[in-house]
Formats: sequence, structure tokens, C-alpha cells
Amino acid sequence: MEKINSKVAVSNIIKESLEVLERCGADEFFATLHKDLLKKKIRFPLLEFATRQIIAQTPSSKQIQLADRIIEMQEIGSQVLAGIILQTRLDLDFEGSIAKACAYIQYGNEWYVCDIIGERVLGYALLTNPERTIPVLQRLSSHEDKWIVRTVGVATHYAVKKGLDKSFVETVFQILLNCTNTTDFHTKKGIGWGAKTVARFHPDIVAKYTAQIMAPTTRQWFRTKINIGLNRNKSHDTTHLSKKHTP
Repeated sequence: MEKINSKVAVSNIIKESLEVLERCGADEFFATLHKDLLKKKIRFPLLEFATRQIIAQTPSSKQIQLADRIIEMQEIGSQVLAGIILQTRLDLDFEGSIAKACAYIQYGNEWYVCDIIGERVLGYALLTNPERTIPVLQRLSSHEDKWIVRTVGVATHYAVKKGLDKSFVETVFQILLNCTNTTDFHTKKGIGWGAKTVARFHPDIVAKYTAQIMAPTTRQWFRTKINIGLNRNKSHDTTHLSKKHTP
């Protein structure tokens, strides 16, 4: 598989694709984008760079249509492009961008679709606009679709890792604690990922909830993720949650 590893190469591909759009129309543009960009081996940051170049040449009224067509290609890179398109639209249409992200996640029906889009849309929204995003995550945490619930943990992981203000971390951790009864493998992975990251960066917040974490209603998989996070916190003298204390 051919590899693309420079912004110059990406810029040339996008320039050529846009020229195809001008000469031949949308169908040829998407075919060129698919063949020359999405079918190549390329790192995610370069895909994000490509997306921003495309967006700069796309009227806001056409951006959702653009994202829809890209998602239909069902490549891993499609999720990156669509996620960045929605990310850039959060200020323009917050609710619409979140709803579209959830629709793409359900359409993709794979863990990597959930994680790629979840980080770039819901995670970014939580990091940059926590007051507005936390109620959304609270609502999505009880969604009937496993991928949407998983996204709550994915968003938490991204935002906490990127420096979410501590005043909001505890509230998000409370949401995760209320998701611990899930038995779905993929949901547990996402929720556990978020919990592990909170434990890694904010062990003091986790310590406040020791009684609830050790309660019979909290599953062992959640406690395991917490302990992994505490173990990865190198700057804090942590006391791990012990299985022997599990009722």
C-alpha cells in the first residue's frame, strides 16, 4: 500500500481533487479523494490536515453533504475526515453536529468508528464546551445503542487526557459510575477507558468515590480499570482498590 507522509503530498492531492470537482463534478471528486487519499496509508494528523483544506473550500451549506458522502466510503480515514468536519461545525450547529456524529457511529457499527468520531466530536466538545456537553453525555449514557454509550467513555478519555478543567472531571466520572452495570464487551471497554484516564490524571477524585466503586452494584471490570489508571499515575502515592475488599 502506498504511503503518504507529508503535508506537501496531501496538499497536492487535495488540490488535484478540487480541480477534478471543478472540471468533472462531485462524483469524480469523491472517486478521486477515495482513490488518492483514503485508500493510501496515511497518519491521522495528515488526514485532519487534509480535511481542513477541503473545508476551507467548501461552503458551510455543503459540508454535511460532504461528510455524508465521505462516510459512505466506509474507510477508516472516512471517520477521521467526517469527524473533523463535524468538529469544525460545533460552534455553528452544536446539537446538529452531535446528532450527526451519533448517526455516523451507529451507521459504522464498529468500535473504531465509535472511537475515531467520538474523540473528535464529543470528546472535543467536552474539552472546549463542557457546560453544554455534559448534559448531552448524561443523556447518551442511557442510550439503547451500545456504541453511543461507549462514546461517553471515549469522550471522557479524550477530554481528560487533553486537560479538561478539573471542576468538570468529577461530574463526568459520576456519569461513568452510573454505567458500570453494563455487560456489553464494547461498552465496558469505552466506559473503562474513560474511568482509567480519570484515575490516571485525577486519583484524588477517584478516592472520593471509593465506597461507591467498592459497592456490590459496581462490577469488577470497572474496579480493574480504575486500578490500572491509578498504577499509571506516577506522581501520586496511590492506594489501589483491592479485590479482597469486594463484597
